[in-house]
Amino acid sequence: MCVFFTVISCKQDSKLDSTTSTSNIKINGPVFGTSYQVVYDSKINYSKQFDSLFTVVNQSMSTYIPDSDISKLNREEDVILDAHFEKVFLASKEIFESTQGAFDPTIGNVVNAWSFGADKNKFLTDSLTIENLMLNVGLGKVQSYQVQDGFKVNKPKGTYLEFNAIAKGYGVDIIGKFLEGKNIKNYLVEIGGEIRAKGENIDKDALWRVGLDEPRFDNGQSVYKAINLKDESMATSGTYRKFKTDEKGNRYTHIINTNTGYPSKTNILSVSVIAQDCMIADGYATAFQAMGIEKVTAFLSSHPKLKVFIIFENDDKEFETLNLNNFPE
Repeated sequence: MCVFFTVISCKQDSKLDSTTSTSNIKINGPVFGTSYQVVYDSKINYSKQFDSLFTVVNQSMSTYIPDSDISKLNREEDVILDAHFEKVFLASKEIFESTQGAFDPTIGNVVNAWSFGADKNKFLTDSLTIENLMLNVGLGKVQSYQVQDGFKVNKPKGTYLEFNAIAKGYGVDIIGKFLEGKNIKNYLVEIGGEIRAKGENIDKDALWRVGLDEPRFDNGQSVYKAINLKDESMATSGTYRKFKTDEKGNRYTHIINTNTGYPSKTNILSVSVIAQDCMIADGYATAFQAMGIEKVTAFLSSHPKLKVFIIFENDDKEFETLNLNNFPE
């Protein structure tokens, strides 16, 4: 009997297809405001270790926790940051620079102003407020350096950092790397729709099979396509669950344009990115939503290792798809 684990996320939803057996251990639970599932080839239950890793990452980078390191940093407190924060910050910097700012973790206060972030209804979204908030946006203004006990960040006063667009992918990676450290060669890790797959699903003697949801505005779920993953990670950013509609019926996404400070108006419904690490796939999936199809196509011509699948609406409001860099059929 096939069992489909359904995960609801602010991003694209995914379903993991596996069978019940004693070969794989299957663990799931809540984390990062969503849920996680781990399936791996072992007889040892690592759920306590998973929970400990999640706790450490949350304490480092969750803007939803008042005494987390990132919350203290955003309050202008002096704080020494851990290796988790350092890895995510440096990866964010890399994606920020390569996408010319389309991915920018300093957009957090503007996200909050539009009630899409951790601090809802904090600001009124009038043009003057947005203009003032945008003065503090720009990861290029934030500097980092090593200290004896860890890692520190210098940022302009008023700049608000948040890693919600990349932290789930990082969480997937640290669980995957933990399992690899235990010499586990077959596993699948999923958090809120972000996935890392290694080896194969020994229950089915086949590659890991994952589904991409069909974009639906009625909060329903149905699989649009299914693909095989092996030794790769995938993240998907969708705009069809979190959006605003103006008086003319135009949809504006929760992806904020980092140049204007306003929600992006786009015909892209979802972007799925396959990369070696889930953190990288996660960050680029968000950036590609904001960049638009033409810029993404041009960008990928010089980034052949990123595989991308885009679902978008044409002028007749019909679904069309775009497969770039040999995203699997």
